[in-house]
Amino acid sequence: MNESQRMARSLSQVDPEVFDAVQHEIARQDGQLELIASENFTSEAILEATGSVFTNKYAEGYPGKRYYGGCEFTDIVENLARERARKLFGAEYANVQPHSGSQANQAAYASVVSPGDTIMGLNLAHGGHLTHGHQLNFSGKMYKVVPYNVRQQDERIDYDEVERLAHEHHPKLIITGASAYPRIIDFGRFRAIADAVGAVFLVDMAHISGLVAAGVHPNPCEWADIVTSTTHKTLRGPRAGLILAREKFGKEIDKNVFPGTQGGPLVHVVAAKAVCFLEAMQPEFVEYQKRVVANARALAGALMEAGFRVVSGGTDTHVVLVDVFSKGIRGREAEEALDRARITVNKNAIPFDTNKPMNPSGIRLGSPAVTTRGFGEEEMRQVGRLIAEVLTHVGDEAVIAGVRREVGELTARFPLYAWKREPARA
Repeated sequence: MNESQRMARSLSQVDPEVFDAVQHEIARQDGQLELIASENFTSEAILEATGSVFTNKYAEGYPGKRYYGGCEFTDIVENLARERARKLFGAEYANVQPHSGSQANQAAYASVVSPGDTIMGLNLAHGGHLTHGHQLNFSGKMYKVVPYNVRQQDERIDYDEVERLAHEHHPKLIITGASAYPRIIDFGRFRAIADAVGAVFLVDMAHISGLVAAGVHPNPCEWADIVTSTTHKTLRGPRAGLILAREKFGKEIDKNVFPGTQGGPLVHVVAAKAVCFLEAMQPEFVEYQKRVVANARALAGALMEAGFRVVSGGTDTHVVLVDVFSKGIRGREAEEALDRARITVNKNAIPFDTNKPMNPSGIRLGSPAVTTRGFGEEEMRQVGRLIAEVLTHVGDEAVIAGVRREVGELTARFPLYAWKREPARA
């Protein structure tokens, strides 16, 4: 066998173990209800771009200013991604090279603050993100962090506290955005607070970027100096990061992405981002995002009707945070019971949680992935009833088996990636 014949062999021939894992994962995604709020299913076009020969290309630098030859087609896809990102979000500047949302944040912060400077971010325990100042994350290690919180009475951001803390500590950077906060954030209020203390204002819209792109959520690019995001949640693209900003910050951000925090970009993923941004410009994407929000509200409503407490009393976005401890259940127990019913969720802390993070009081649910499958409000209400059934009978395997059968009927009605499935090894 010559080298060209060896290169042409399929995954099943080269590595049957990885091939089997892929096939089983296709079956898992197809046969379970994916309700993790930070996950979604990409289109076949995005899968194709992500698996393209661009994975072979090294391209340190930026279009027209590369450290390697042979980048003429790389420049085309990166320029397409940058232009489409700017147009999609109405931004002056875009950097599409970050490998993840966390790396986007690291580079963005470094472009406007120095180690030891004071920053403010939403407390992780109240719905924020690790990179917004958690002590174990680079953000908590590099900067002096002043966290702000939600109010206990309504579990919404305490803007008065944000303002008081800003005037007290004079941060150089104020961050907002969340991983488990289901309400619309008042970007205008944050802008006013940042201006009053001379801070740079950054929004991490990783979770809501698809909603923003479709115009069903306020656009932080109208208010913030810098906006960071992932591309794989509501935006429904490849797993990666993105930075948008006012033009005056662009030069420093570019330097802090490369060579500051990364080497060569993942060109195959940049190509997939370009496809993602184009898909998000289509009218059907707007309708999809409207259904994402409606479906999340239907799910929250069904759970509340079943007697479960939904944090903040509902949702404005794709996220539903459920207090299961009020029913005497812990988050890990709920996650595991639902997994046995083929409903995938994640345990999650709730504001003012009295339990430990690895077994907290809540679970986080999201509507994007099942909405991509075609679920509507009727199906989401059914899903809410199924979740309530499992959590009301956590230890009853007969009940869980019955729910599992109903889940199988639901997923069979809305197949996913069936065209990619091949028989896996036993």
